[in-house]
Amino acid sequence: MTNQEVYQIALQQSSYDCSCAPEDFLQEKNVIVESKEDARARKYLTLPFDCQLVSYGGNIVASVRGDMTEMVRAYIDRYPTERCFETPNLHILNDGLQKQGLRVCFMAEYFLPDLDRLRATPCAYETRILAQPDFADLYIDTWGNALCEKRKELDVLGVGAYDGDKLIGLAACSADCDTMWQIGIDVRTEYRRKGIASALTSRLAMEILSRGKVPFYCAAWSNIKSVRNAIKSGFRPAWVELTAKSAAFVEDMNVGK
Repeated sequence: MTNQEVYQIALQQSSYDCSCAPEDFLQEKNVIVESKEDARARKYLTLPFDCQLVSYGGNIVASVRGDMTEMVRAYIDRYPTERCFETPNLHILNDGLQKQGLRVCFMAEYFLPDLDRLRATPCAYETRILAQPDFADLYIDTWGNALCEKRKELDVLGVGAYDGDKLIGLAACSADCDTMWQIGIDVRTEYRRKGIASALTSRLAMEILSRGKVPFYCAAWSNIKSVRNAIKSGFRPAWVELTAKSAAFVEDMNVGK
């Protein structure tokens, strides 16, 4: 697999998610489409979207509810691509969303492996390849980024670091779609800053590639620790997403429900 093939697979997946064509993400002008359900979309997405903005850097593809088209088009065509994903301009979008009972909810940056740089970095501790049965007793807060209890069936592969018999770090991936598996990583607090996260992340990425799948990594752009780990592990920024949800959904998240 080459970097270009990895990129094309990601574009194709984003097109399933957003109800558009892969080449729409490479246009000079913004593209707006009506969001639809698609069985090929990432399994954790709730489709159709009310408002989803996706950019691979050159333009924005907006996948929206039909009645949102005019408002969203006016917004994304008003500002440069990168400014549409940050304040103060983002307040304009949120004001428009609130009139529809919606709010900006999720904002994230996604990373793809750079196959020219990806290498299994050394780890000072023993590492083990883990399969789905090994995760049965690991659905606790300690491993909440690596594993997802709500979608246990998607957690298919992992790499653990051990200090004796104690699991001290875990990178695991979920089979979110047919071609791409998403990596999550956790390291126990007392074992951080020892290169464990990047060692596990890079090793897992290579294991995923060896199975014919594309690993991808997601982080909030304010999560500097996670972004640094992605880069150190051989990943590079590929695209960004912004998702609007109902005001009730956002409120529930803010009160911890």
